[in-house]
Amino acid sequence: MNVKNHLLASGLSMNVKNHLLASALLVAGFGCQIAHAALGEPGASVQSDVAQLRGEVTVTRNALYEIHAIQMPSGTQVREYAATDGKVFAVAWNGPTVPNLRQTLGQYFDRFVAAAKDNRPGRHPLRIAESDLVVHAGGHMRAFSGVAYLPQALPDGVTPGDLK
Repeated sequence: MNVKNHLLASGLSMNVKNHLLASALLVAGFGCQIAHAALGEPGASVQSDVAQLRGEVTVTRNALYEIHAIQMPSGTQVREYAATDGKVFAVAWNGPTVPNLRQTLGQYFDRFVAAAKDNRPGRHPLRIAESDLVVHAGGHMRAFSGVAYLPQALPDGVTPGDLK
């Protein structure tokens, strides 16, 4: 099944599906030019993401993790959550455009596409909940949002509700 059919079977609205499909195809065209650094990668890889997403980064720290907020020129913000060991355990986004999900999800992008096909059709947010990958995404034109995280990598004391 091709990427378009995966996304259409996911149950996202047509606008979201078309936008995700266009983003995925554009990214696939650039293939090896894109650095795969994000979810599950070291926090030091954030600078690669900043360059790839053409954004500016601000860092917020607390005792459990750092949030690297990347503000893209489109107005979309991508937040990468890195544990004290430096590993990115979650990413979240919101704004008028969907970020480059291959870049944002990194090594988990193909699993995201494969799991999206198993979601029931209809107009509802995409929800993928596997033992080692959770993704919630949705929205409509000019108002997209999502979060992806690795449940086993959440630091002690951090809950999925903390990932905003």
